[in-house]
Amino acid sequence: MHKRQPIKQQQFTNKDDLLHSDLYKNLQILRSIYEDCFDVAFRTFLIGGETKAALIYIEGLSNTEQIENNVLATLMSKSLGKVSPHDVLEEKVHLSKIKEINKFAQCIENISIGNPVLLMQQERRGFALGLAKWEQRGIEEPSAESVIRGPREGFVEALGVNTSLLRRIIKSPDLKMQSSNVGRYTKTSVVIAYIEGIADKSLIEEVRSRLNRIEVDGVLETGYIEELIEDYPLSPFPQLLTTERPDVVSANLLEGRVAILVNGTPFVLIAPVSFFSFFQSADDYYNRYFNGSAIRLLRFLFMLVSVLLPSLYVAVLTHHQEMVPTTLLLSMASSRETVPFPAFVEALMMEITFEALREAGLRLPKQVGAAVSIVGALVIGQAAVQAGIVSAPMVIVVALTGIASFMVPRYAQGIALRLLRFPIILLAGTLGLLGIMLGVITIVIHLCKLHSFGVPYLSPIAPLKNRELKDVLIRAPWWMLNTRPHFTGEYNKYRQSTGQKPSSNEEDEI
Repeated sequence: MHKRQPIKQQQFTNKDDLLHSDLYKNLQILRSIYEDCFDVAFRTFLIGGETKAALIYIEGLSNTEQIENNVLATLMSKSLGKVSPHDVLEEKVHLSKIKEINKFAQCIENISIGNPVLLMQQERRGFALGLAKWEQRGIEEPSAESVIRGPREGFVEALGVNTSLLRRIIKSPDLKMQSSNVGRYTKTSVVIAYIEGIADKSLIEEVRSRLNRIEVDGVLETGYIEELIEDYPLSPFPQLLTTERPDVVSANLLEGRVAILVNGTPFVLIAPVSFFSFFQSADDYYNRYFNGSAIRLLRFLFMLVSVLLPSLYVAVLTHHQEMVPTTLLLSMASSRETVPFPAFVEALMMEITFEALREAGLRLPKQVGAAVSIVGALVIGQAAVQAGIVSAPMVIVVALTGIASFMVPRYAQGIALRLLRFPIILLAGTLGLLGIMLGVITIVIHLCKLHSFGVPYLSPIAPLKNRELKDVLIRAPWWMLNTRPHFTGEYNKYRQSTGQKPSSNEEDEI
């Protein structure tokens, strides 16, 4: 029986150790750290033909062209003479960013993000060169949020590009961005953005403390952070707003909210939010207030339709036939003569089928996804009616419900409402209208209990704040929106001066 070979003990255990003056020892430790990493390059050379040095970088994350032409060609020139390496970097190497480091942890951090690290003999310090460069997607129109009127730029996966997009809109130095790394292995860069003097300090501290409490192996998307910092992770309702539009993030920052940007994803988290924030679209503020208000009211109306219409249909047909006019009842009864299932089972079958078709349309390529979801629903619905499996009124109800659910501009809130539709259908099939009322009351009680970073989820209706009702169910004209929303404290209350209302007494001049 073979003896188990002892595991090779790693020579380097503490990443907070300081660099040594012996270049060979530093390279030995770094090589042991990056063992079996074929893409990590160790380039040794002589500075000015005299001083031993090494450049460590990751191929594909660093600008190799600049390394060869600007760094190596300059440092290896024998015409440098006896000049200190630090002076050579300052005077000869033309780089905008050179950072001095003295710990192995700093070396690993810079190498991992694409900045080559320069180490030299008899130097207990190194230099991180700002030469990170990798392939990235260009700025495009957001695919998850359609734009009718307004900027068509969307965030990308590169954090530096996303922060620059915010800087292009908000040019004040009061826009603060605090960076940190989350994830033991991914070391994902996370940025907290807010406007100093507008965002409440207690809110900023709360967001920062919740991020600092996260201890996971890796963060690949904002969804990881959203579940770990929200107040009620078991609730189906989202408590943070997700967007990939820089103008939406900027508008929320100007209202005193905090944005969380994560490297590697175009989606940005915004906190705190309320239930009504998910029914507001940027187009409401770019179009005339009358049009924006009408569309917003339509969203709330169809939200109720998407949640309650199938359950109302099931309750009326199962328990309250006397509520239906006789002519309509006879028509519905004749359409259901060949249907073998009760209305409750029929509604569940059609709703599950419709949700499956919609999800399939999202997962398939765009060229065929829309065709599958639309044509599939039409073909299956018509075939089911002709086969006598479902009735024609049920197909109409499910179709109206599906269209109504698309009125919610935020996907996270929309899917929460779609999922709540099924338990309400179950209550309607067992208890009728009483069951629907019990379901609605339960949902409202749950919404009243929710908070988003200390802000009541149904604010400003519960608790009632009269001055903020101007931008909830409707959108008042801009000259009436003088005050910012009230979150965790009275902080920089006014966002524009009074007297912005245009005069209506001016006479037209010919």
